[in-house]
Amino acid sequence: MLVKFLIIVFLSFLSQSQKSSSQVLELTYNGFRPPSTNISIQGIATITPNGLLKLTNTSMQRTGHAFYTKPIRFKDSPNGNVSSFSTTFVFDIHSEIPTLSSGGMAFVIAPNPGLPFGSTFQYLGLLNVTNNGNDTNHVFAVELDTIMSIELNDMNNNHVGIDINSLISVKSSSAGYWDENNRFNNLTLISRKRMQVWIDYDGRTHRIDVTMAPFSENKPRKLLVSIVRDLSSVLLQDMFVGFSSATGSMLSEHFVLGWNFRVNGKAQPLALALSKLPILPVWDSKPPRFYSFIKNWMPWISLLLIPLLLIIFLVRFLVRRKRKFAEELEDWETEFGKNRLRFKDLYYATKGFKDKNLLGSGGFGRVYRGFMLKTKKEIAVKRVSNESRQGLKEFVAEIVSIGQMSHRNLVPLVGYCRRRDELLLVYDYMPNGSLDKYLYNSPEVRLNWKQRFKVINGVASALFYLHEEWEQVVIHRDIKASNILLDAEYNGRLGDFGLARLCDHGSDPQTTRVVGTWGYLDPDHVRTGRATTATDVFAFGVLLLEVVCGRRPIEIVNESDDTVLLVELVFGFWIEGKLLDATDPNLGFEYDQREVEMVLKLGLLCSHSDPPARPTMRQVLQYLRGDAMLPDLSLFDFRGSEKMLGISHRFSESCMFTSRSSIAYSILSGGR
Repeated sequence: MLVKFLIIVFLSFLSQSQKSSSQVLELTYNGFRPPSTNISIQGIATITPNGLLKLTNTSMQRTGHAFYTKPIRFKDSPNGNVSSFSTTFVFDIHSEIPTLSSGGMAFVIAPNPGLPFGSTFQYLGLLNVTNNGNDTNHVFAVELDTIMSIELNDMNNNHVGIDINSLISVKSSSAGYWDENNRFNNLTLISRKRMQVWIDYDGRTHRIDVTMAPFSENKPRKLLVSIVRDLSSVLLQDMFVGFSSATGSMLSEHFVLGWNFRVNGKAQPLALALSKLPILPVWDSKPPRFYSFIKNWMPWISLLLIPLLLIIFLVRFLVRRKRKFAEELEDWETEFGKNRLRFKDLYYATKGFKDKNLLGSGGFGRVYRGFMLKTKKEIAVKRVSNESRQGLKEFVAEIVSIGQMSHRNLVPLVGYCRRRDELLLVYDYMPNGSLDKYLYNSPEVRLNWKQRFKVINGVASALFYLHEEWEQVVIHRDIKASNILLDAEYNGRLGDFGLARLCDHGSDPQTTRVVGTWGYLDPDHVRTGRATTATDVFAFGVLLLEVVCGRRPIEIVNESDDTVLLVELVFGFWIEGKLLDATDPNLGFEYDQREVEMVLKLGLLCSHSDPPARPTMRQVLQYLRGDAMLPDLSLFDFRGSEKMLGISHRFSESCMFTSRSSIAYSILSGGR
């Protein structure tokens, strides 16, 4: 009996533990009849004697809020995922003039049981012009809006929208519902008719669904508004739920008749208890005197107001336009005047940096395609963060200096632009994109050996120019397939000089931080933080193997997340005497085997972990062009060297101190 009792106690404890970790809470209001409503009201909100939650009255420019008094736990832990929740409510908006309204209402989840800074009119008592759009608001709402605000990108004056920290809805739809015949029926929010809304959030899929219907209809099957958005960063662990409303210059009243809210479950349909909901007051159907005033005097008022509003709109438009295209220009930039471009020109060239013109994104920012109207030239614009102003002058000076280089295998830098907290770098547009998309994952367009050999010859020529031929030594420090761009004739062009370092010939570059891309990092650079031309040679060696093998520098090979290093893989084929088996199957069989074998061995030699053992780019270019023979290499040349990529299980612990997260990607402060 004692054992049985202990088992019962344990199961009870386990049940309570599970329940606390996945709280189920439900609020049900078939009317709001005092005194036990647990609803706190602020502003002009009231609860009528017959149980109506009245958010606003006929006062103008006022707000009304009503919240459940106790906080509701939406997360099991402060940094966890938001639990699923569901709510439904019946509302009515009564406008004194049926064709005009001065405000809407919203269901809201907020960090406090009240919104003291909420503005009237189009802001629905939720936010204001100052904090609208701030991530620190932690506000989620579904608005029933009867005002069309151009400032808030409203679609019309009768819509339903999902709002996250902003009254600019992430998604909205005209008010209405889909019937059983898949026909859309419009609903007028200020029609003085009762309507019901359903809001559901799935904590697993992060899907937010909103539907509505007339008071007497069941929940439609087809959704009105739906979007996938994770609310984990929006909602705090404990939040308050309720309603908000605001009035403007016209008279209107907002009512909530019934409400059900539930966490971790579906809200019970109010349709089962519609008869229990309180009755709305009967309004006088005669048009008010205010309506007669509007009818008689509005034409004259319009004649005076419209010109004034047009002037205000024009002034505001010009001010916002000037602010939109504002740039920073400091004294030290005057010497770079011819290299500086106007943000306004870049904005129009990229059509406002729309996603449809997005070419790609990475650790430094996003790259957009554009067309300069004045020069009739296609460009690529990279937008990068400029939050760190340290070393900005030196960085711009180096970028402009690099832009003066002229070589057929470099991507030309057209110029730069600086504004607010970002820097924009403008390059010539390369129509065939980056090399990496032609190498991996069964590419749509496959490069034959002649095309690949031309690409690596071009990149080698560009690196030789950077290291020896230009007036200063340029160490690129980020050579990889995604930074090799192909022009219209599939010539390889080296681009993205965001990590490049300049030094005088014969001097020692003063770099102390590891920068670059995982998989191309020279183990000597990882160990010492010192970048030299041999650092670029190492990355170029990895690139050679990529081009021949059609594989990434590091690949995950099975479910246990084991990694294979491309250099080790090719080295293994060489040990077995099957070096050509490492080639990309997409190459086919029409290639010069001796040439391919030479490039593979050259890639291994360039990837040698001992910098003095690597060839210079002058020697590399001679080998590729056939002006010199690659020395006979034997396995003895690489023996004992964990000497390949340097980040394998055989590599010494001294080179393992860095991690993916420690590799610097900062374009302005990292490694400069």
